[in-house]
Amino acid sequence: MKKKMIALSMAAVMAASLTACGGKEAETTAAASEAATTAAAEAEKDTEAAAEETEAEGESAAEFTTVNEGKLTVATSPDFAPYEFYAIGADGNPQLAGFDMALAQYVAEDLGLELEVVTVDFDGVLAELAAGNVDLGMAGLSPDPVRADAMDFSDIYYLGGQSLVTTTENAEVYNTFEAVNKPDVTVGAQVGSIQMDLANENSPEADIIGLPKVTDIITELLTGKMDAAYIETDVALCYQKNYPNLAVVLDVPYDSEGSAIGVVKGNEGLLAAVNASIAKAIEDGSMEQFIADANELASGEKYEGLLDAEGNVQE
Repeated sequence: MKKKMIALSMAAVMAASLTACGGKEAETTAAASEAATTAAAEAEKDTEAAAEETEAEGESAAEFTTVNEGKLTVATSPDFAPYEFYAIGADGNPQLAGFDMALAQYVAEDLGLELEVVTVDFDGVLAELAAGNVDLGMAGLSPDPVRADAMDFSDIYYLGGQSLVTTTENAEVYNTFEAVNKPDVTVGAQVGSIQMDLANENSPEADIIGLPKVTDIITELLTGKMDAAYIETDVALCYQKNYPNLAVVLDVPYDSEGSAIGVVKGNEGLLAAVNASIAKAIEDGSMEQFIADANELASGEKYEGLLDAEGNVQE
């Protein structure tokens, strides 16, 4: 505003000065006055444009809010390698890892925020997000339309698949939907997951057992307490590296294959910002590197589950 007033005042002074000159310089005076007026108008436009740009920048910076100012709070369930798990370092200490966690850090930094991770069971991720206690849920979430009332979904950042898993000993027995759709067959899936929906859809006659962690399901399979289970393909393959007697026997059709980030319902600005960060991570090759690193870490010593109150691996 000050710039506008100064420009207009200077133009007026120039016009008055030139008008005071008489006679032969009248035409020159008029031309100069017109030029001064034009210059003043252009200066005014430049000032207004700068003001609008500053205002737009301010609006862009305030496009979204987070539950904790200056932080991006993300809920995850660390029992889903290579998505999220604890990698055990040489010092024996668990470190939260996985390509979901790497992407979460990338998004937080891209948005100029500090990452804060809340670890809960898988159904807790859904509950925390639905209650608005966190900004994002990242736990290998599939954009299931049934969940759309509780959260918004980002763009797909990873394409995966679903599988039926059993042991090598039972691979010739439980390798069809017909075989795992009998009352005397026990079929496992994680509570609250897409895999549980697939179990109910494809094995409705079976004895379906829901467990909170994938690690529990793997244990039940390996000890013979469970016949088969529905598990996300890459997660199953990751477990298979450490437990060769696991067998991935059947691809399970699913319309919404792929993983998305759950975003707290109604925060359209945050959703747009997250989608922009995902696109950037895919375009610059970061996402590919996150997946490669996570798979390498998952093949080593790891822990999948919640830590105790002191942050140590639970025995």
